[in-house]
Amino acid sequence: MPKSPLFAALLLVAFASAASAQQPPVVRIRGTIEAVDGAMLSIKSRDGADMKVRTTDNVAVFGVAKTDLSEIKPGSYIGVTAMPEPDGTQKAIAVHIFPENQRGAAEGFRPWDLRANSTMTNATVAETVQGTDGQNITVKYKDGEKKVVVPPGTPVVTFVSGDKSELQPGAKIIIFGAVKKDDGTLEANRVNVGRDGVTPPM
Repeated sequence: MPKSPLFAALLLVAFASAASAQQPPVVRIRGTIEAVDGAMLSIKSRDGADMKVRTTDNVAVFGVAKTDLSEIKPGSYIGVTAMPEPDGTQKAIAVHIFPENQRGAAEGFRPWDLRANSTMTNATVAETVQGTDGQNITVKYKDGEKKVVVPPGTPVVTFVSGDKSELQPGAKIIIFGAVKKDDGTLEANRVNVGRDGVTPPM
């Protein structure tokens, strides 16, 4: 039975709506800048792949600087890269402290790709107490809370304002969300650069 023109038009609208609802895929990149050519960064990723990422005209650059565990206080907004423990707690691999103007960024608990089965929790510190295995931190986010153990020696970093001049060969970087464009190129509007020899640990 032939389909009516109206049916065909409705089908076209449905497909167009579905396509417009899809967000462009994003890629997380950890690696070292090997070369800079204007807005184009040549990056050697942590798994050895050669990648090219174009930065936007208004790219935000943030330094990733080492800080102390004592800087994590009740009310701090932090990101915890961790491994889940059998008792339900999260054992931190790294902690990053967000500046106040980034409070609420990517809030919540999700799988992460630093290691197999690792997690990321971006949340507000409700309580921090010294425990036998390290610092015990309770963090709360809009959908729940997590208990985190931060063992001694865990890298703790913070984000500080940076500058495009830091995007130089040899810099260790992490890009949380490079956007894959229709032509296959990668574009980033934020690059996080390790300061003073720091490799972004998250």
